[in-house]
Amino acid sequence: MDRNHPEQPPATPPADAHEPGQADHPGHHSAPVTTPGAQRRVLVVEDDPTIVEAIAARLRAEGFLVQTAADGPAAVETAAAWHPDLLILDVMLPGFDGLEVCRRVQAQRPVPVLMLTARDDETDMLVGLGVGADDYMTKPFSMRELVARSHVLLRRIERAAVAATTPRPGSVRLGDLEIDRTQRRVRAAGKDIHLTPTEFDLLMCLARSPRAVLTREQLLAEVWDWADASGTRTVDSHVKALRRKIGAERIRTVHGVGYALETPPGFAGEPSARNQAASEV
Repeated sequence: MDRNHPEQPPATPPADAHEPGQADHPGHHSAPVTTPGAQRRVLVVEDDPTIVEAIAARLRAEGFLVQTAADGPAAVETAAAWHPDLLILDVMLPGFDGLEVCRRVQAQRPVPVLMLTARDDETDMLVGLGVGADDYMTKPFSMRELVARSHVLLRRIERAAVAATTPRPGSVRLGDLEIDRTQRRVRAAGKDIHLTPTEFDLLMCLARSPRAVLTREQLLAEVWDWADASGTRTVDSHVKALRRKIGAERIRTVHGVGYALETPPGFAGEPSARNQAASEV
């Protein structure tokens, strides 16, 4: 989405949706609507009025409840008061930046975060993922893709909530790497590793088939529920972030194809361990 030519909101929004910017302050809730996702709350944090109004109008047309904030302090205050289900967060903000907003909001209450950045810089993306963001999009972006990714993040949270109440087998061990599905915790070389929800799901996906190469498209579809090849760079950035936490040597890159989770020497020749990984992950 271009700051100079943002995608315009629908010419005729649904009757339930109010005008962009109307009553977008902490403590005020948009009127419920009956379309799918009506009860899902999205906080959009962006300092450009044209962009934030276009995003808010599009999300309301999709049936979401939307609040907006234009700077870092207002974003943290609104998140604390309103408890959004999803945060769409620009990196460059007045007051303090989106990275600091993400840190403070996640410290209050875990919430999926879709970060927006004007710079196509992988370092910025990795920093964003490191402070708790689940996904990112680089400007200019497609409004259709933003809406789709928002739905994907919310579906993943719903699945995680169901999984948390479903009895599961114990830990999966691949050498000194231990993955606890029940508590969604990971230990590597005897140390606890903090992973974001997306990083945990990515590791679980790779662990289902140790040493097998999964394509970027497969990982994108299984972890993000997103089948568009344009998002494969998201996979690459998350893999890099995951490597930094569990050790680069644990994930092998097959150039032009995808990634595989490496296992200790001798693991492939131990049917019981291999079967355990297949059954428990």
